[in-house]
Amino acid sequence: MKKKERIKLFGLIGRNIDYSFSIKYFSEKFKRNNLNDCVYLNYDLKEINDFNKIINKNPSLKGLNVTIPYKKTIIPFLDELSDEAKAINAVNTIVFESSGRKIGHNTDYLGFNKALKEKCKSKPENALILGSGGASEAVKYVLNKIGCDFKIVSRHPDKNQIGYYQITKEIIKTTNLIINTTPVGTYPKINEAPNIPYKYLDSEHLLFDLIYNPKETEFLKRGKANGCRITNGYKMLKYQAEKSWGLWSKKPEFY
Repeated sequence: MKKKERIKLFGLIGRNIDYSFSIKYFSEKFKRNNLNDCVYLNYDLKEINDFNKIINKNPSLKGLNVTIPYKKTIIPFLDELSDEAKAINAVNTIVFESSGRKIGHNTDYLGFNKALKEKCKSKPENALILGSGGASEAVKYVLNKIGCDFKIVSRHPDKNQIGYYQITKEIIKTTNLIINTTPVGTYPKINEAPNIPYKYLDSEHLLFDLIYNPKETEFLKRGKANGCRITNGYKMLKYQAEKSWGLWSKKPEFY
């Protein structure tokens, strides 16, 4: 019983997350660094209301990552948000304080910003963000910070968005960067791709897919075939995961 009480429990909440990068990444990290008292688990929730059941059953929880589709709907279950999480209106990391308070953070924007800087020789001037969910909020936050104009593309556009059917040749030709923040193309549905006019893409475009499984999505393959520079979401995930660990362990990070 004493050994169980000493365990520091971490994990990921989301839906259909068997494919998850996080459990493998953190489990290997713990093993590599001899963090034998740390365990990382997946918590696959059918609905966000199951969150409290997870908390009640696992008093050893020290931190959680949050993925699709709960990055926004998790917010009412938390006691406090970091300034960045408030501004982005999405949470991907939860810190459980010793007082029992649950603090929501967003490390996605840091991961995206660092990965984008590594891929871009100069600041992109115009971008298309495919998708309007929690992941897109972090991307918007970064693009606003660096002064890159963007349009949000949604299947059900509101007044500040456009539909996929509205993406014209002119829009594509005046865009440097296209970011897929949707789950379209994720394993196992690897033959699917966002519905954009790929024929207008060329070497002037960078395609950034937040998906990392498969490594090269259909979205990226189609861009590559037209001469685009491409990158997947692996580095972003790695950087945001390290920032999450910095928050949980209260150790300095490299940002």
